Amino acid sequence: MSWRLFRTPALAGALALAALAAYLISTGLDIRAARDGYLAQCHATAGCAPVLARLVGDYRTRLLLLAGVLGLVPVLIGMFWGAPLVARELETGTHRLAWNQSVPRRRWLAVRLATVVLAAMLVAGAAAALLTWAAAPVDAVAGDRFGTVNFGARFLSPVGQAALAAALGAATGLFLRRTLPAMALTAVAVLTVLFVMPNAVRPHLMPALHVTRAMTAEEIDRAHSLGTLGSAPVVKGIDVPGAWVTSTSELLTPDGRPLDPGVFDDCLMRAPKTGATGTFGDSSPCLAAHDLHLNIAFQPNDRFWRFQLTETGLYLLLSALVAALSLWRIRHRT
Repeated sequence: MSWRLFRTPALAGALALAALAAYLISTGLDIRAARDGYLAQCHATAGCAPVLARLVGDYRTRLLLLAGVLGLVPVLIGMFWGAPLVARELETGTHRLAWNQSVPRRRWLAVRLATVVLAAMLVAGAAAALLTWAAAPVDAVAGDRFGTVNFGARFLSPVGQAALAAALGAATGLFLRRTLPAMALTAVAVLTVLFVMPNAVRPHLMPALHVTRAMTAEEIDRAHSLGTLGSAPVVKGIDVPGAWVTSTSELLTPDGRPLDPGVFDDCLMRAPKTGATGTFGDSSPCLAAHDLHLNIAFQPNDRFWRFQLTETGLYLLLSALVAALSLWRIRHRT
């Protein structure tokens, strides 16, 4: 019965997955053909790094867009598979028939929820596997395994996201008892989880390592930007080779105190003329003259799979808790 009720949404999901798979396979073959062409060039010129960097530049935007599309899959699953699961029964009144058969209502919900959650995990896992395969040559060169968008769209994490989205949708529909409001609230809830996880939870899944880096003029010129709208003494875009930088301190003086914002602003806006030709011109030697340093927290790339497994396990644990709440609620409602 669960399959008969779910087969139309499942067919729609299968068709969408087939279309996405066709595009991802085409993109993956295109990337590999481009990589082979670039490798032929670098063998002829004895320099692969600059040539392969062009491969990353050619496909970075497309792969980010595909990762963004894949990030919407849990949202759509929660809205169209999870939210109507119970809400439609309550809204149309068919729960009076469904819940008065020989099958108890908790078993009814458990089987229907398991059907949808497993289907959601299969669809999200297949899409993630295809994107991981298609982007593999670019990811190998870029080395951005912990990127906020890339991490959540590759390997195992989308499987956990889809399970939680389906469970959240079903629980929301059970409590709201109306399909459209449940769909809207589910979308907001899933988007909130997908924003909070990489920005507030993921950096703290494991204790970070720390390093202190002296900010010479050369180091400052390697940064992406200096300062904020409030002229805070910050440096953005500092990299640690082979690692994910989770946080950086403000520019610190030799005694460990933050650099005075007035001094920082003077170096940005009124630096003495030195003829420096780096990224930030005269500002870099002006700041370097104050003997500054940064405290950097980072996660090594060799922790990637531990982060993937931990985050996916956290999603699945939350899914189980939400499902348990739904089973409790359906048993105790009139």
